[in-house]
Amino acid sequence: MTHVLVLGGTAEARDLAARLDAKGVPLTSSLAGRVSQPRLPVGPVRVGGFGGPDGLARWLREHDVGAVVDATHPFAATMGAHAAAACDAVGLPLLRLARPGWADHPDAATWTWVESHEAAREAADRAGGTPFVTTGRQTLHHHVGPWARREVLVRLVEPPEEPLPQAWTVLRSRGPFEVAAEEALLRDHAVGVLLTKDSGGRYTQAKLEAARRVGVPVVVVARPRRADGVTEAVDAEQATRWVEQVTSGR
Repeated sequence: MTHVLVLGGTAEARDLAARLDAKGVPLTSSLAGRVSQPRLPVGPVRVGGFGGPDGLARWLREHDVGAVVDATHPFAATMGAHAAAACDAVGLPLLRLARPGWADHPDAATWTWVESHEAAREAADRAGGTPFVTTGRQTLHHHVGPWARREVLVRLVEPPEEPLPQAWTVLRSRGPFEVAAEEALLRDHAVGVLLTKDSGGRYTQAKLEAARRVGVPVVVVARPRRADGVTEAVDAEQATRWVEQVTSGR
């Protein structure tokens, strides 16, 4: 049977790997390696980068891959571009498994949507109060300088990559979160504005409902553009059907 590469690290990728494994589809899941204790999918796993699109194309050829599913985080735009370029070079079908974003959330029209983390910081400055930053540790460098003396609440899965200002409070935790707990967190830390990004999904959505209940304004960084012309699925069930279709004749 055709070997499938799943570019993973998300709940959707783990769901897909379990479904494909149950059907006896040979697969390898690839993780970026940025989390020290990741949730692992079933089946073979490789960890680390490929060395750009050329390195990925070489890996696809060497491992006789017949199809690729990009199920990385919605903000992993670089990996998505590398996958598109590598699959184009090798001539392989590529699927983007993209969980729906929060644009259709009932409160989405009340949020401030921005295109960059710098714009998010500026919007937070206008809102005032203590910012609650939930955009991930790789985005913190956008705020460290301008907010060096400001009280900031940050939530991270992994420790920060660089020292943060003394006025900042860092919470280490991983979702899913409950609305009641998120509401208590916003009140206990007197949060004035929530900074997040359009990750979508249910794992971290509770903070949005909590913000509405408490009356905390929300600033959302929109998703980056992805490569045009790539077939998309919104869940693992759709992705499984796609794999079955494209590999049936291989």
